[in-house]
Amino acid sequence: MKQKWTLQNVILLALIGIIFSVVYWIMDPVYNLVSAGLAAFGLQNFANEITLGVWMMAGPLASYLLKKIGAGFIGEMLGAAGEMFLGGSYGVGTLLSGFIQGIGSELGFALVGYKNWSAGLWLSTLTGTVVTFGWDLIKSGYAHYHFGMLIALFIVRYLSIFFFAGVLVYLITKLLDRSKLLSND
Repeated sequence: MKQKWTLQNVILLALIGIIFSVVYWIMDPVYNLVSAGLAAFGLQNFANEITLGVWMMAGPLASYLLKKIGAGFIGEMLGAAGEMFLGGSYGVGTLLSGFIQGIGSELGFALVGYKNWSAGLWLSTLTGTVVTFGWDLIKSGYAHYHFGMLIALFIVRYLSIFFFAGVLVYLITKLLDRSKLLSND
């Protein structure tokens, strides 16, 4: 694995950050709608779990496409910073979320030594779930929920992250490979 960053790598990472800044910014009102809809059934706590996978996409995509140590963390931070600068609902707190999500995402690729990028992608869905859930135990008061609720929240979060930051990211990379848009030929 070559670790030297090229200008093309930096530009691609910046583009991922910019694109996901907009996606994340759009997700703010979507989250509010999901939350309001679920509140009618007493399930508002699940809004974050259902939508979190979308907010976890930049990191795995950056890692998988660039195959560089730290690309996932930086991609997630760029997406969070862009969302904040676009006027996202969560202000500067978005940076802390991006930091936590970036660490969770990056950890999956680190566990395979940045060698098996497919396994790293799938592991990043699990590590992203564990790290962000651990953070919400503290930040969002999840530690006060009963065990059954915690298990349900964890499973829904994992499914969201697995689908958006795993399956969709994988499909996006395969489409990019087929398009030869990023090839050096």
